[in-house]
Amino acid sequence: MFYREVGQFKSTYAADQVIFPIRQDRYFVWAVMAFAFLGVPLLASQYLFSAILIPFLILSLAALGLNLLVGYCGQISLGTGGFMAVGAYTAYNLALRIPELNPLVAFVLAGGVTTLVGILFGIPSLRIKGFYLAVATLAAQFFLDWVFSRVRWFTNYTPSGSINAPQITFFDFTFDTPLKKYLLCLGFVTVFALLARNLVRGRLGRSWMAIRDMDVAAEIIGIRPLYAKLSAFAVSSFFIGVAGSLWAFVHLGSWEPLAFDVNRSFSLLFMVIIGGLGSILGSFLGAAFITLLPLFLNQLPAWLGIPMSTALISHLEVMIFGALIVFFLIVEPQGLARLWRIAKEKLRLWPFPY
Repeated sequence: MFYREVGQFKSTYAADQVIFPIRQDRYFVWAVMAFAFLGVPLLASQYLFSAILIPFLILSLAALGLNLLVGYCGQISLGTGGFMAVGAYTAYNLALRIPELNPLVAFVLAGGVTTLVGILFGIPSLRIKGFYLAVATLAAQFFLDWVFSRVRWFTNYTPSGSINAPQITFFDFTFDTPLKKYLLCLGFVTVFALLARNLVRGRLGRSWMAIRDMDVAAEIIGIRPLYAKLSAFAVSSFFIGVAGSLWAFVHLGSWEPLAFDVNRSFSLLFMVIIGGLGSILGSFLGAAFITLLPLFLNQLPAWLGIPMSTALISHLEVMIFGALIVFFLIVEPQGLARLWRIAKEKLRLWPFPY
């Protein structure tokens, strides 16, 4: 009963095409945004910003980009970590070799370069799909890891291979505190989430979903697989490239090629699967699950007063984390977003029996 849309009439095409047509959804989104921009800066500590909120926002952006490719277009990718590395190293070299270039502009340009790389490695999707495409994108991950480890130009010929990101300054305003970095990441995630929401509702998003559901039937009704698949790789890579530059500049500050290895690709794929394929909200829920659960498992023995060594806690954390992922996928294979949809259906009928 709380979530009923009875009586919410739409008399114009503009009212029917709004991003959130149901009034309760609009109120909920506005409340979340107000809390994120106004409430969190007043309540959160420096540790919460640096260790939880900033990584969560950046990984949510990367998972959102991957979900556009895997969840909406049905093209499996295991090279997300490599595409994040492209964004990070591109932004670094742009900021290094063009000192007068604004870092925020460098982030967007890094996303553009990652788009070109994503299109290049997305070409095999025109011939192969499924596990074969997953292997092809995994090969892209290994190739990009090798390039950034061996070609020293990308790291400005540093002996160790690790590089330090320059400070982010925008019109004499420096993002040098965790709060400012949090607001920067939140601004990027908000803009890109709205962009993704509009894309999947439009003609391009419908062509992606048609290719995902049945590519042969989609081609028969006039959808070009070449355009649909490569555009999905392009848009997804753009999101991931911007997320990689934010991960390097805002969260890490100093990094080496191992920061974007294949484990990062698998972690992002788990976020999309656990959160829910083909769901914008699922990208955020999956990122929250993957980010918060290891921290919770790491602190649980201390909360229960159980003495354990750091090595034992680390091993148990990996084992329990993997077991919970398998258990959750068995219990709810459609992800956390499915639980949210079920909750809304129950709110439509409450308190009446169903």
